[in-house]
Amino acid sequence: MLSGLMRATGIRIGECIALPIDCLQSVNEKQVAVHVPLGKLHSERLVPVDEETQRIVARMVELRTQTPMSRSRRRAPTCGGQPQAFLLAPYHPPRYWEDILRHHLAEATRAAGCTSRVTPHRLRHSFATEMVRLGVSLPVLMQMLGHKDVRMTLRYVEVVQLDLQREFHRARQNPVVLHSIPQLPLPSLTTTPERVDLVTIRQAIAATRHLLQLFQPQLEAKAQRKLRRLLQRLLNIDHELERLPKNECTLAG
Repeated sequence: MLSGLMRATGIRIGECIALPIDCLQSVNEKQVAVHVPLGKLHSERLVPVDEETQRIVARMVELRTQTPMSRSRRRAPTCGGQPQAFLLAPYHPPRYWEDILRHHLAEATRAAGCTSRVTPHRLRHSFATEMVRLGVSLPVLMQMLGHKDVRMTLRYVEVVQLDLQREFHRARQNPVVLHSIPQLPLPSLTTTPERVDLVTIRQAIAATRHLLQLFQPQLEAKAQRKLRRLLQRLLNIDHELERLPKNECTLAG
């Protein structure tokens, strides 16, 4: 159960050993979190848990109450001046629980046929990877793991090719248009407009600049620089046309 709690919450083994017996706290009417006291990096936090994790904690509390305590009782950090009992009991040094967890993980590893060594800290890596695959963002995952820097969180996440494929196709199923392409009136290439005025000419220049800007990303860097100069020339022409007297710039077709 100790390994199950660590795997379900991503907390460190030292933090797990230091959990008080009333570590489950209600966030609202339907949501519960595990309160992780101050530990490494002073990362006191609330880690959301599901119903299965709540059952694990409840079972650990049940076993604790059934286990006789020694005279030297472990005490968690005080809350409001009142000492609180640890979730793990009776008294044993932290190294005792670490050795038990490593022993059970080694047995489970052999039973599963794993060739690599599995340590308690690997449970945090597995938790982080699973959370990312379920859609948890990196800033939220950083808070759940108790990290101070998102770069540390990235070291805990394993991304494989299957993850890349899944994320890509998931994104393609919900396309979002972030920028709408303006529709500019384009002059007909086969017919001459009945009336040519300053507004029509400037609209044609704007449409030409728009098409060139759409075409620009397809070019190499050197060609893009040359095209930017051409775009600037068209913009200068448009500015000069804007200064012309409008009553002298209308031609009949």
